Amino acid sequence: MATKQTRAGAGLGAQGLARVALLGIGLYVAVDIVLRFLRPQYSLVYNAESDYGRGPWFWVMDLNFLLRCALSIALVAALYKTLRMSRQVRVGLGLLMVWAVGSGILAFFADDVEGTPTHGSGTVHLAVAVVSFIAMAAGGLVISVKLRSDPAWRPAASGLLVVSVLGVIALLIEGRLTGHHAPGGLFERIFLGLELVWMGLVAAFIARRRPSPDVPAGSVSAGP
Repeated sequence: MATKQTRAGAGLGAQGLARVALLGIGLYVAVDIVLRFLRPQYSLVYNAESDYGRGPWFWVMDLNFLLRCALSIALVAALYKTLRMSRQVRVGLGLLMVWAVGSGILAFFADDVEGTPTHGSGTVHLAVAVVSFIAMAAGGLVISVKLRSDPAWRPAASGLLVVSVLGVIALLIEGRLTGHHAPGGLFERIFLGLELVWMGLVAAFIARRRPSPDVPAGSVSAGP
């Protein structure tokens, strides 16, 4: 059985990781804003965020992909240290890790700019992005549903579920938009914004909550 000192250390670790995730989210948004001014020719409505990874200042977008990977891993680790482990939680965290790793992989495969043929590196980028986005949407939804049954998360669970459902809707709309003049970039940004809000809410809740003295972090639940 875990000692009180071990549980306290795990709680502090979760809070520290959550703060790292919050800082990463803030930096990620700031870099996206900077890229908007560095590459003003790209449309927020029609161009995907990944288009910043081609041409001048491509390395800034690549660093932001790696930052998204790092902050997402920090959040997954914070959740692992905070939640009771169950099948549903493991699935949710696994999906969030797919999103995290996929975000990092995107830095190494530049996309093909909106309106140009997709091939080579752009094909890999698109495939990884699709898998990562679906994993994030599904993982956030799975975790949010699970948190509704956790009394400790009751103050945040309903809001997290609403944000995760809106993220799924935004992703479905984005997936149905095709063609050069479709506002895919806009709905991609709405989706990413909602997922960043979801991650920020989770991280903020973990960062300010007190660890339970009765439940070891990352303990296994008897539930499904």
